[in-house]
Amino acid sequence: MLDFLFRRLTADPGRGATLFEAVTRIARAPHWYVEGQVPDTLDGRFAVLSTVIALVLVRLEAGGEAGDVVSVALTERFIEAMEAEHRELGLGDPTLGKTVRRLVGSLARRTQLWRSPADDRQAARDSLYKNDVTPDAVDHSSRALQRLRADLEEAGLADLAQGKIE
Repeated sequence: MLDFLFRRLTADPGRGATLFEAVTRIARAPHWYVEGQVPDTLDGRFAVLSTVIALVLVRLEAGGEAGDVVSVALTERFIEAMEAEHRELGLGDPTLGKTVRRLVGSLARRTQLWRSPADDRQAARDSLYKNDVTPDAVDHSSRALQRLRADLEEAGLADLAQGKIE
């Protein structure tokens, strides 16, 4: 009944799904966890996924209103996925909302970090790692994120909306 008020935000639950799937494929690439030494845990996988999404969101910001539409759709899919995953882990309604808000806040912090990083290597360390990690792992992850950012900058908004990143 109130669809007309929220049409831009929630009109199509499938909107953004293709881009979210592409981002998820990138985040699942073994090199993050092998050469990059990101822990292959829930936290580590979340760190990679939210970092990749943050880079995509920063790129979409440059697309003006059209980029905002794609950004909203991607963020909605991220929230849906986090909620679904945590429900599967057994979180119930009282704690689920707080947990998802914390995860969205973490994504927002990473997005802010990647808007204009003073040092890509430090941004990679801050975005992906909680603990000490070898310099080689940080170098690997930093280079991978730089390549991803370059790929995103080259991609058009229509391609990004369809999940065509690489």
